Amino acid sequence: MQPGGPAHGEGGEAPPSDLTGRTFPLGDWGEPAARLDELYRWVESDALRTADWYLADRVLKRRAARTLRLGTALGTLAGASLPLLDLTQAVSGAAPWGYLSLLLAAACLACDRYFGLTSGWMRDVATAQAVQRRLQELQYDWASESVREILGPAEGTASEAAERCLGVLRRFSEDIADLVRSETSDWMTDFRPGPAPLRLPSSPPRRPPDPHPAPGVIQGRFPLPPTTRPNMPRQRPPESPR
Repeated sequence: MQPGGPAHGEGGEAPPSDLTGRTFPLGDWGEPAARLDELYRWVESDALRTADWYLADRVLKRRAARTLRLGTALGTLAGASLPLLDLTQAVSGAAPWGYLSLLLAAACLACDRYFGLTSGWMRDVATAQAVQRRLQELQYDWASESVREILGPAEGTASEAAERCLGVLRRFSEDIADLVRSETSDWMTDFRPGPAPLRLPSSPPRRPPDPHPAPGVIQGRFPLPPTTRPNMPRQRPPESPR
């Protein structure tokens, strides 16, 4: 169970057009060490394939976002300078072109926001980095398990060691799936019409009435203050007849 393997799959193929599931590799568990090593390479290649997909998806978005942002900056600069040139009589009739430049700058900014180019570019980079960071953690965890196997299991049996290795691979696969699911949810939120719904805090559950209320407490109302006896003046006891 040694970490490593090809960086882009078995044959160095290009990243796929979409993130689709792959068939789980089936094999003989007569040699658990070789089988676990095969599963590790399969999980590692799947994570690298996911990171490559996001890095490839960001290229077109980055180019389009930079082009639109450049158009926004140039349009804003031209829209601010052309009316001033027309006002100073340096370039006569330049004010209408300045207004057109401002309109084009607003159109570029609206296209960037509507198609989610800049936000999608940032999401792709963040997700790819998160997948790579999680892959590094898996590589070190797997190296630790490999060293423990070579030095001899300090605790448990070989079956428990294999189950522990499978647990490491399973947690890693679940973490990668959660990252992809979170990025997809953010992408779906960008295309929702209108703002995101406001989440109001849920009201606390109402407590059932106490069958044995405390003295001085009325159900459904605030507790009453404790009742005290009024201070009555002390009377002198009658004297016995002499």
